[in-house]
Amino acid sequence: MQPSPRITANPPAEVEASEFLPVMEEIRHALGRLKRWMKPRSVWPTTTMLGTRASVQAQPRGRVLIIAPWNYPLSLCFGPLVSALAAGNAAIIKPSEMTPAVSALMGRIITAVFPANEVALFEGSQPTSRVLLDLPFDHIFFTGSPAVGKLVMAAAAKHLASVTLELGGKSPTIVDASANLKLAAETLMWGKFLNNGQTCVAPDHVYVHASVKAAFVDACRSVLQQRYGAGAQAQKASPDLARVVNRRHAQRLAGLLADAQRRGARVLAGGDVDEAICYIAPTLLDQIPAGAAILSEEIFGPLLPIIGYTELDEVIAAINAAPKPLALYVWSTDRRAVSKMLAQTSSGGACVNHCVAQFAHGNLPFGGVNNSGLGSAHGEHGFKTFSHERAVLRASPLMLIKLFFPPYTQRRTDLIRRIVDALRLPML
Repeated sequence: MQPSPRITANPPAEVEASEFLPVMEEIRHALGRLKRWMKPRSVWPTTTMLGTRASVQAQPRGRVLIIAPWNYPLSLCFGPLVSALAAGNAAIIKPSEMTPAVSALMGRIITAVFPANEVALFEGSQPTSRVLLDLPFDHIFFTGSPAVGKLVMAAAAKHLASVTLELGGKSPTIVDASANLKLAAETLMWGKFLNNGQTCVAPDHVYVHASVKAAFVDACRSVLQQRYGAGAQAQKASPDLARVVNRRHAQRLAGLLADAQRRGARVLAGGDVDEAICYIAPTLLDQIPAGAAILSEEIFGPLLPIIGYTELDEVIAAINAAPKPLALYVWSTDRRAVSKMLAQTSSGGACVNHCVAQFAHGNLPFGGVNNSGLGSAHGEHGFKTFSHERAVLRASPLMLIKLFFPPYTQRRTDLIRRIVDALRLPML
C-alpha cells in the first residue's frame, strides 16, 4: 500500500516559482539596468526656457518602511527591498506575523547580509506595526488590504511621507463567446488556484457568455480533475494544492461559501471544507444571488463565482459600478470586443487571454488604482517609486529670463504680451 502523500502548506514547485523566482529575476533585472536608471536624464527646454539646460536626477527618498503580507511572505518582502536598495535607501522590513517561520528565515538572511543601519527586519503583530508607523519614515511601501491601506496612508500623512499601496480588490474576468475555452480554463484554473486562491491578482469572479458557459464549466471541471484529482478525497490528499494560511481565514472562506449556498447558490465543483486542516476545495459556484457576501467581499481563496451574461454592456456597467480592481482579465479573440472592454473599464493592470502573469513582467508597472492601490512596483517603476526625481536646471550665458526683470517699461510689457500671445492656442 502506497503511503499518503505529505501535504504541506504550499507545494515546493509553487514556492520556487512564486517566491524565489520573482525575487531572483528582480535582482538580475536591477543589476543589469541600474546604471541606466541612475543616470541623470537630460530634457529639452520648453519654449520659454530656451537658453537653459535641464535634467532629472534620481535621489534616494531616504528611510523607507516595507510592510509585507502573509500570502507570498518572501517575494512581497524582498521584491520591494530590491527596488529600495537599488534606489539607494535604507530600509526597515515588517513581515507578517502569520508566517513566523519565513519571517525568522528572512531575519537571518538580512542580519547576515546587511549592516543594521542599512536594512533591519522587525517581527511582531499589530503593536509592532503601529510603533513603526509612528516613526518619521520618508516613504512607506505597504502590501495588503484596502482597509489597512487607509490606516497606513493616514499614518504617513502625519509625517508627510510618500506612500506606495499595493492593495487588492475583486479582479473580474470576462470570457466571451469567441474565447478559446480550453486555454481559458487551463490558465484561469492555474491563476485562481495558485496558492489556493490567496493571490492579490487572482481572478475573483468570472463573467461567461451564456452561449459558452456550460462548455467553459465542463472545461474547468476537467482541468481541476486532471491537476488535483478526480474525487473529493483525491483533491484533499493532493500535494499540489496549497492550504489556507490559518483556521481563521479558513473559517472566513467557509462562511462565504455557506452564505452563498443558503441563499441558493449552486456548487458546480468542489465545495468540501475541513477547517481543522485549513482545507477548502477548489470550488466553482453558479446562480449566486445579488445579496451574497461573496459578490461584495474580496474572496482571497479557492472559491470562484461563475456568472453568465448575454450583454457585454451590462458586464462593463457592473465592473464600473464596483471599486476599481487590481486586475482585469479578458478572454476573447474578437479584437473590437477586447478594445471595448479595455477602453471602457479601469483597473490597475489587465491581461488579454492570460491572467496573473502581468505581475511577473519586470518592464511593466505593477500597481492598483484608487481602491486597489497607489503607485507602482517592479523594475524601473520600482526604482522610481523609491526615488525622488529632482529637477535640475542650469543657466547658460544667454539669460533670456532678463527680459522678464523689472522695471516694466512699456516696451518690455509689450514684449511679454507678444510672447504670451504667441503661445495662445489657435481658434477652433
